[in-house]
Amino acid sequence: MSDLCPRFENAMEIISKRWVGLILFELLEGTKRFSEMEADLPISGRLLSDRLKLLEQKEIIERNIYSEFPVRIEYSLSEKGKALKPVIQEIQHWADDWVSMEDIDESKV
Repeated sequence: MSDLCPRFENAMEIISKRWVGLILFELLEGTKRFSEMEADLPISGRLLSDRLKLLEQKEIIERNIYSEFPVRIEYSLSEKGKALKPVIQEIQHWADDWVSMEDIDESKV
């Protein structure tokens, strides 16, 4: 049996963190403001902020600050983040084919 590739292991650690996949899925639609993501995702503002900082640190997303009043901050996928699009789409296809509503209900218990 071969050892896990450290790069693969690190990538899985990042994208398997709770809520990261949903945040990336949300940003595939395009640039979003924090408040838009907070309204669209079932996640607290503090946890969303933590995950966005992690993804920015890993250079998967970019944060753009606009000097307006009030200050406008927008998040978008970087080139590195956009490269995850086919991966996320394949996970969606897999989920469409293999995850049933019963699986979803059981996971909430």
